[in-house]
Amino acid sequence: MGDRDDRNRPVYMIGVAAQLAGMHPQTLRSYEQKGLVNPQRTSGNTRMYSQADIERLELITELTDEGINLAGVIRILDLQGRLDERDRELDDLHKKVRRLADRVHELETRENVASLVRSGQGGLALRRLP
Repeated sequence: MGDRDDRNRPVYMIGVAAQLAGMHPQTLRSYEQKGLVNPQRTSGNTRMYSQADIERLELITELTDEGINLAGVIRILDLQGRLDERDRELDDLHKKVRRLADRVHELETRENVASLVRSGQGGLALRRLP
């Protein structure tokens, strides 16, 4: 989770972000207005872009360079966001299944040990005291 947090940390002001993304700052403002990117804001209302925002801007450039208009880019980004969310949900479900499988294994092991002890096959010599 740390990598995701680092990628989303707002660190670049608009001029630096524009330079990193190979765009004019006004383009970033326009993209924000169209909902293509949503930089965080400081208490003084300064736009602050994260590495994830820069990567998103680079993807927008790549898509528009391929001839996709901004409406198409918006749709693609929306679908990508949904896919990413489903991937996170699937990862969470896999973790839950692994925890449940571990718990089942633990309970089966306890039951097997208890069964061996009950049947006297546990390797423990139980003697009755007179």
